Parts: sequence; structure tokens; C-alpha cells
Amino acid sequence: MRYWLIKSEGTCYSLLDLKKDRRTPWTGIRNYQARNFMRDDMRPGDLALFYYSNGSTENPAGAYGVAKVAGKPHPDETQFNPKDEHFDPKSKPENPTWVCVDMAFVKIFKRPVTLSEIKRDPKLAGMAVRERGSRLSIQPVSENHFKYIADILSNRDKSTQN
Repeated sequence: MRYWLIKSEGTCYSLLDLKKDRRTPWTGIRNYQARNFMRDDMRPGDLALFYYSNGSTENPAGAYGVAKVAGKPHPDETQFNPKDEHFDPKSKPENPTWVCVDMAFVKIFKRPVTLSEIKRDPKLAGMAVRERGSRLSIQPVSENHFKYIADILSNRDKSTQN
């Protein structure tokens, strides 16, 4: 099993949206490295931190819960739809450029683990999301980092934080 961090904007598609939908294709990824992670490395059953980027005062950037990969890679249908913002006129159905995987809801954290917490915690050194300019919407996460965030930090009372 592998572990991931998948980014979304809470105002665009939130963890509550995924909970309601239960499963959704993770479409609209238009970065080759992120596409390659989905195509070559993500497998059904892999777990992912559901991360809000572009945080707000109400919902700061950070990990809000867990999703899991729920299907094998398949063509991202948004690339073929001229009315979709992710339309790619160069991509053809017989040779699609972009793929996606289906993601399923697992859980919402008791509290979010904010980016500032992730950056401050020495136990999370080496996480890609901590790096300046790290903008990939899909990133691998070590098992130790994933479990530390999902099982320890997300359950810790905010008042016990440094």
C-alpha cells in the first residue's frame, strides 16, 4: 500500500462533497508528474490525506481527512469536453493524455492538521507539502508521515499543540 496527499480547494470540491458522493473520479489534473503518479503508482486501496490548498480563515490550508483510491487509472473524461475548464483539444479518445483514478471517502479528522503545523513539526521533515513552491496536487507521503497526521495529530486537542 502507498500513501498520498491529494489537494483540492475546499470551496471547489470539499471532503464533505466526497462524503456525500462517496466516490468520484479525481479529474482535472493537468500536471504531468501528478498524472504519472495516478497512472503509474496509485492503486486501489491506497490511502490519501485530503488536503485543502488555498486556505481561508475558516478553512486554513491543511489535511482535513482521508480518502482512498477506489479504482484503477482511466481516461479523464473532462479532457474531451469542450465545455469543461479542463478541456484539452490536443488529447484524443484513442490516445488520451490525461488519466484519473476514482477516490472514495474514508473519514473526516476530528480537527484539521494545518500547513503551519505540518511545517513546524520536526516529525514531518521531508514531506513534499512543506517545501517552498511545492504545488503538485498529488504527492507521495511516507507511511510514517501519513499515520502520524491521520492517527495522532488529527486526534490531538488543539489546546495541546505547541
